[in-house]
Amino acid sequence: MTVEVRETRRRQRIDTDEQPKGESLRRRSIRALLRHRSGMVGLVITLVLLVLALLAPAIAPYDELTMHAADRFHSPSATYLLGTDEFGRDILSRILIGARISFSVGFISVSIATALGVPIGLIAGYAGGWFDGVTMRFFDALLAFPAILLAIVIMAILGPGPFPAIMAIAIVNIPTFARLTRGNVFAEKEKDYVEAARAVGVRPRRIIFRTILPNVVSTQLVHMTVSAAAAILLEAALSYLGLGIPPPAPSWGSMVSIGQDYLRQAPWYGIFPGLAITSLVMGLYLLGDGLRDALDPRRQRLI
Repeated sequence: MTVEVRETRRRQRIDTDEQPKGESLRRRSIRALLRHRSGMVGLVITLVLLVLALLAPAIAPYDELTMHAADRFHSPSATYLLGTDEFGRDILSRILIGARISFSVGFISVSIATALGVPIGLIAGYAGGWFDGVTMRFFDALLAFPAILLAIVIMAILGPGPFPAIMAIAIVNIPTFARLTRGNVFAEKEKDYVEAARAVGVRPRRIIFRTILPNVVSTQLVHMTVSAAAAILLEAALSYLGLGIPPPAPSWGSMVSIGQDYLRQAPWYGIFPGLAITSLVMGLYLLGDGLRDALDPRRQRLI
């Protein structure tokens, strides 16, 4: 037995002894996340807002589109907890329904970007050659544009509405998912377990999707969380500019945009939707930070 083999086995025994016996990687990751303070804060904020969004039609005090002309710019009170807007519509009800829009646009767009970007990155990273060169140069061209500018161009072509907003945000995010996956594949495909799979004649498709993909899922999960926060912020920015979800739908971005015109007369109009955007984005970013540390075995010991 060579010295190198003995040293490798010794290190493997040390790494095994440092981990709790009988505990899987998934359980260790969950335990690490539960110990991560900022990650748990982000998880609580995200879950609370998600529950409010799911229950919005049942718990909203009023219909989000119903106008109460006699109660225009009514200040926050027991009747209207967060006040009303220029048409007498309840701000709280509109924020709750708007949460459904933000979650839907953010998570659906990121899901589409993941479903398209990850396979492209896997194939480009493993196969290389002309496919890698063509796809990466195309994505480089897209990444040369600022995200908001590229989304504005796509929205100008597709028009306003939830579906165009989802597609625009998804297209903006596809290059980042593809390039991140490609980089991970470059790091993984030279490792021993991939070389062993090639040596025994495993087909490339199986190696890509059955062998390499499970080892890059954790990185993609973190990126999905952070991208969802960025997607929600981008949707709010598009609606703020009048290119996202058109009125009278209660988009948080459009509420902030209209509310800024009435800051002196009704400051609550723009402040409360702005706080909702900030809370959700901050919660997702904190959750992403916690997931990054919890899913990385090297960082788990520092939590």
